[in-house]
Amino acid sequence: MEYTTLGSTGMEVSRLCLGCMSFGTSEWREWVLDEDESHEIIERAIDLGINFFDSANMYSLGESERVLGNKLAEYDRDEQVVATKGFFQMDEGNPNSGGASRKALEQELSNSLDRLGMETIDLYQTHRWDYDTPIETTLRTLDDAVRRGRIRHAGTSSMHTYQFASAQHTSEREDLARFETMQNHYNLLYREEEREMLPYCQQEDVGVIPWSPLARGYLTRPHEEFEATTRGETDDYAREHPYFEGGGREVNERVQELADEKDATMAQIALSWLLHQDAVDAPIVGTTSIEHLEQAVEALDISLSESDQEWLEAPYEPVRVSGHE
Repeated sequence: MEYTTLGSTGMEVSRLCLGCMSFGTSEWREWVLDEDESHEIIERAIDLGINFFDSANMYSLGESERVLGNKLAEYDRDEQVVATKGFFQMDEGNPNSGGASRKALEQELSNSLDRLGMETIDLYQTHRWDYDTPIETTLRTLDDAVRRGRIRHAGTSSMHTYQFASAQHTSEREDLARFETMQNHYNLLYREEEREMLPYCQQEDVGVIPWSPLARGYLTRPHEEFEATTRGETDDYAREHPYFEGGGREVNERVQELADEKDATMAQIALSWLLHQDAVDAPIVGTTSIEHLEQAVEALDISLSESDQEWLEAPYEPVRVSGHE
């Protein structure tokens, strides 16, 4: 396993982060693993040297955090870097169970700590931008959580760069804990983040931990086979993103061709490309298979030349902004 420093946090994290959206209960999504199967993958990830885990309160409506916490309790907590997120509404009957207000964040952070069985979360992230709460209110709440020892670092997820820059300026102006990580939507089929967000993160020493590095599975198999899996059949979110638009299908075909040439899987080529991007610290990889997890780790050993990368990138066309909802 390779490790890197996560932005300005000083924390050393594995170059791959294990995403925990696929852990929890199949009652939430058909493709989600239940606890025993989830624990097997988490255990294998630790064996492989992964020390970075990302969850969210909304994943399986809290079950993902509970499953992750139960398994990590068997290990030395100091060796793991645990991240989770809050923003999306957790209770349809309670509008204050979502958003980034002080009330919502404080109560959802408490719930996440309880489910994880931890006194402190290493990285707590706002899952989206809250248009109804002043950013100063959100940042003061997170700053208080840092000072109280409930979280070590604050981060955030997909938003427009002007919003992120406004948040960072507010932190500096008010002497508040700043967002030290950006969990954004970035892969070979969605590269709009290269225009402003990634250069800004590099300039500000913000750790970049992209979600959906494999385009919700579309970069793991040929175009015509995408719907051959349970997730491909049932994951409506994949169709909400512009993966199939513009040059998407040709990128998919080139990933397949290069994978054949290098005796690798398509997923390994797509991950390797992302790992070659200077702005990226640790892609968040979700999996429901130990085999696929092991293949993801092997992607660290795949070298892509500049010409390989340029060839993969060439068919890409600008697409609509996606993932900020």
